Amino acid sequence: MPFHPTVQALFDWLVDGAPGAPTPMAVLERVGPDLVTGGVPLERMSAFVRTLHPSVMGRRFLWEKGVPTVKAVEASWELLNSPVFLTSPLATVFKTGEVIRLKLTPEATGLSDDLAGLRKEGFTDWVVFPLKFMGGSIHGVTFTTKAKDGFTDEHLAAIAHVIRPLSRVGETLALMRTAVNLLNAYVGNDAGDRILKGHIQRGDTELIRCVIWFSDLRGFTSMSGERQPKEIIGILNEFFECQVPAIEQGGGQVLKFIGDGLLAMFPVDEKRDAKTAGDAAVKATAVAFAALAKLNKLRRKRGDADLAFGVALHLGEVAYGNIGGASRLDFTAIGPAVNLASRIEGMTGKLGKPVLLSAAVAKEVTLPTRSVGSFELKGITGPAELFEPA
Repeated sequence: MPFHPTVQALFDWLVDGAPGAPTPMAVLERVGPDLVTGGVPLERMSAFVRTLHPSVMGRRFLWEKGVPTVKAVEASWELLNSPVFLTSPLATVFKTGEVIRLKLTPEATGLSDDLAGLRKEGFTDWVVFPLKFMGGSIHGVTFTTKAKDGFTDEHLAAIAHVIRPLSRVGETLALMRTAVNLLNAYVGNDAGDRILKGHIQRGDTELIRCVIWFSDLRGFTSMSGERQPKEIIGILNEFFECQVPAIEQGGGQVLKFIGDGLLAMFPVDEKRDAKTAGDAAVKATAVAFAALAKLNKLRRKRGDADLAFGVALHLGEVAYGNIGGASRLDFTAIGPAVNLASRIEGMTGKLGKPVLLSAAVAKEVTLPTRSVGSFELKGITGPAELFEPA
């Protein structure tokens, strides 16, 4: 059947890959108005696309007539397994891949709270179309109207006409998003960005000045010998959760987990000098140990022993980039400064200090510090004076 010229132009634009629209929001900001111009009495459109991310199950994009920008909201994995979602029409579409339409008439019964709410707002018709990706996954887009008699067959045909190319564009954007999510989750935001920009050759490194964070869980060796691997993983996850948010909130970047150890950095660059980076790192240690105190309180209620860890901060230059074999690389930071941070962390347990700073960090920070003495460190020439936050 022939379609309105605007609808056909929209179809062709989507088939061409939606040039000029680099994000899902930008795509829907054209799809919605063009459908309206093409005669579809559309008031609201909501696309829900699942993603591959440790904590985010999917993203919802909401377009509303008369609203200039599309809203994007992330949904957690808890939502996917909630009774509300599992019994929703959208969940059914994910399973069956079939179109579901519900007329929101006064006589309609068994509507979910969300759909009953739409009816109260004056909406008369609701339909969800599946977005079928070539990879086999199924996602969905909902369309709602306030037209007196709801959508006509012609309206639904126009929507169905653009759904197929919209699925291809949606899949491309979702794959790009998944690549970013996975890189950020496994190598960190900055490293992920560098990799996507082409820093993928072995030996592709650069020198970066930064405040290095090196931490380690106390008593991990004996703990590992007394517990099952699954229990150890649970402990490590709780332990790292005390640190990762604190580091990221302070502008730091988690580089890697080394068994029960964590390596992170607070870069010194044109946006942040050494004093600012050092202060941010010291403040992050306070946040991390506050989180540890809350965790240990919970562990005591469960009958578990307290956890303890030490953190070393050192200011220096690291080689930041790719190392490894030709087909298996790791994006990390190495160098004498990292080794020194590791040695300083080893002193936290011996001195009974949760946080130790090198003289290089203590010299820069504006926060008060005090010397705890000078010590010989393995592999380090000459005694090193160490400090702690006052």
